[in-house]
Amino acid sequence: MLKMAAVRMTVGRLALNAVFLLGVLSSGRCSEQVPLLMWSSNGFPLAPQNAPAAGHIVSSDQLQMYLNTALSSAPHNVLLFLQDKLSVDDFTMYAGVFGNKQDSAFPNLEASLQSSSSSLLLPSVSSLASVELPAILQEELDTAPLYMDPETLAQLRLNASLPALLIFRLPYSSGVDMMSAKEILSGNDEVIGQVLNIMKGQSVPYTAVYTALRPSRVIEEQSLAVHSVGSRSLLQSRRDGPPPPYPPVEFKEQGSPCILMWAENLSVSQLRSGKWERHDLTPKTFGEGGSPGLVGSFCNETHSRLVLNYENVLSYRNFKLIFIMRQRHYKVSARRWFTMDTVQLEYDGKKASFNASRSIYAPAEYSYSCDSVSSFRDPQLVPRSAKDNANEWRISIDDFQIQGFNVSGKNFSYASDCASFFTPGIWMGLLTSLLMVLVLTYGLHMIMRLHTMDRFDDPKGPAISVPQTE
Repeated sequence: MLKMAAVRMTVGRLALNAVFLLGVLSSGRCSEQVPLLMWSSNGFPLAPQNAPAAGHIVSSDQLQMYLNTALSSAPHNVLLFLQDKLSVDDFTMYAGVFGNKQDSAFPNLEASLQSSSSSLLLPSVSSLASVELPAILQEELDTAPLYMDPETLAQLRLNASLPALLIFRLPYSSGVDMMSAKEILSGNDEVIGQVLNIMKGQSVPYTAVYTALRPSRVIEEQSLAVHSVGSRSLLQSRRDGPPPPYPPVEFKEQGSPCILMWAENLSVSQLRSGKWERHDLTPKTFGEGGSPGLVGSFCNETHSRLVLNYENVLSYRNFKLIFIMRQRHYKVSARRWFTMDTVQLEYDGKKASFNASRSIYAPAEYSYSCDSVSSFRDPQLVPRSAKDNANEWRISIDDFQIQGFNVSGKNFSYASDCASFFTPGIWMGLLTSLLMVLVLTYGLHMIMRLHTMDRFDDPKGPAISVPQTE
């Protein structure tokens, strides 16, 4: 065990230097600030200290003074929870230490602070100081840091009389094409709870510090799982352009909206006598004159069904356009996704069904957006069967956006766009670069094949004579 600890100490020193260097390079401006929470296990109070003035940013020297005073009476088994990013707004937004919301992302942290004999809060610590925090604690405790995780800590036996600096790195995400920030913070809080339970089980007193290397970028909404900001959020900012000309179709369940759908153009076509007859459904769906009936629509946690009821469409008295969506958990991605399983047309007792599950999908907390959804050009809608006459119908939707789960208010969540990463412009750039590399490779190959002459004429020897014949 001692040999393993010595190895970890050596690795810890190397990791500490790397973290310090990366932190200094990525910290940006010195005005960037992060919060710092410090508390001790029950029965071991921290030395009382005066809180900094409002708006004051604690520097490295001042932070060292705070830690020196606090550790004069606190246990020297220090647990440093060092998160990648953190701001005070994370606490206020996700019902943390400064809020009273029931749905908290920090239940273990709050319980630890309440059970602690005393705690220290520094709302504004310079990010440069937080980067130097492991080095400051190492100097104060006169011991090398150990970078740990809960599983490794459970196998380690600590001595209450010997100082120890245990560092736990915690991630952070802003929620774009990843887990939401609240989910990340909740997962980090679970790690904190596991570590504190292990320390409690070993009956080892401790001093805990929770801070970050740099501040996070917290959005203005109160719930990232429902409200997200992005360039594709149609009803919030439409690529810095004007707002949409009309609101989306909104279906409410028990007074709360649960399905939103919007499109710039919506039309259906039917093959009759060898010709396609088109009917534009946009005026009947959106705008002042658009108010399709939503009878038959429903939504719950796993299934959503949006039914748009029309009259007199292509001479059909009763016409329905139905979007059927489902939400489920996928083990591979370790998150929930929603898919549009079926887009269905019902007309005077007949049906035409299209499969969309392979092309229309998005994370459960997002909306889905696409410039064009159709059943005939680059089809995302594929006929399920030839028996229901789906091949006789065409559906065309331009600038389409839909959300069937986690809807809050009249605003779409962040949109998962259908556009692929390799756009035509990217392909052109890649092919041009490949062509230039080939030309350069050919040129280098030709240069390497050049050889100098191995023989030269002797200028002192007899000149070459060429006999002339008449």
